[in-house]
Amino acid sequence: MGLIVQKFGGTSVSHLGPIRRVARRVKTEIDNGNKVAVVVSAMAGVTDQLVGWTREITDNADRAEYDVVVSSGEQVTSGLVALALQHLGITSRSWLGWQLPVRTSSSHSTARILDIEISELKEFMAEGGVPVVAGFQGLSPDGRVTTVGRGGSDTLAVALASALKADRCDLYSDVTGVFTADPWIVKDARKLDKITCEEMLELATLGAKVLDPRSVRMALRHRLPIQVLSSFADLPGTLVEGTIITDVWGMTLEEDEKHNMVTGIAYSREDAKITVAGVPDKPGVAADILAPLTDAGINIDMIVQNVSHQGNATDITFTVPRSDAERALNALMKMKGSLEFETVVSDINVAKVSVIGIGMQSHTGVAQTMFSALAKENINILVISTSEIKISVLIAESQTEMAVRALHNAYKLNEQ
Repeated sequence: MGLIVQKFGGTSVSHLGPIRRVARRVKTEIDNGNKVAVVVSAMAGVTDQLVGWTREITDNADRAEYDVVVSSGEQVTSGLVALALQHLGITSRSWLGWQLPVRTSSSHSTARILDIEISELKEFMAEGGVPVVAGFQGLSPDGRVTTVGRGGSDTLAVALASALKADRCDLYSDVTGVFTADPWIVKDARKLDKITCEEMLELATLGAKVLDPRSVRMALRHRLPIQVLSSFADLPGTLVEGTIITDVWGMTLEEDEKHNMVTGIAYSREDAKITVAGVPDKPGVAADILAPLTDAGINIDMIVQNVSHQGNATDITFTVPRSDAERALNALMKMKGSLEFETVVSDINVAKVSVIGIGMQSHTGVAQTMFSALAKENINILVISTSEIKISVLIAESQTEMAVRALHNAYKLNEQ
């Protein structure tokens, strides 16, 4: 007998039909001899509607009251799923975040999960019950309802699985697993049977929308296997379909040796490129330029410093979230007198395309293949960033899909 946490996303509980299907899926796992705890999101579209209502009331909502409103969607689905399980003869009840409680920080709408108290829930499971926990929500140190940000139900499910010392955390949505690239762009993108947490974390951070990066980081920290599955696919018996996400310790030696140098391609259209031109070429100037952005809470990603002009000036280019581009420009312009640069220019029509794979650590020629493939398509590279298991390039946004297809073909990712 194993212990599995099953999380169902918004499309999996979008109305009563899918909710009944979720209940049957939980029952199948129980019939296979496993104990199950369930985490649910709000019905698809409900959270957006709730957010919209808060904005119609006021454009400067109190964050604590905002969380009270937007967390209510999960309360509905947790109760409905518990009722659907009861209808199938399964002992079940719902738990809201404050009832366990899921203890979080006090940062409303972006709270961090600190701890989950599971004693009552474990007693319920020991007696054969199936708990249904409302995702996305928790309890602040001062006793207020909090939410943990979009994608937070994945993170809560992994946190609950870690606390329960579960054998696995299954994350159900409307996708059948993790693919080598976005299947909407690359028609022959291949579903991966297994991927490492390290690779999945890079994919999620660099634009893949399958999982919240926080959930992958937590799974990596606790060495908890995750399985990404579709709640709309039939799983005959105990046949495992979807994608297993595990640490490198979960791979056999044979799997490790056969691992491709590149596992997948990710892209993001959420960046902006900022160039500070005519910067004095002297020690410490880069730190001086980036300091006001750090003070403004703006995350800086890719950075490149160009060759100095005539030995006394240089250009510094970096990327920031597109939503922060205007704030970044304003922060820099306020410092123009003291920083002594000539101009600052922003470009939001860019995209970041990345190749990811732990095989890069033992294969050569990864970068050369990437740059050659892009050059053949006449795609100009604006900025380059690398790590042990990924290479990212910034290109014109209009060439995003062409770049993803070219790289997918170059690394032959459609082949087993």
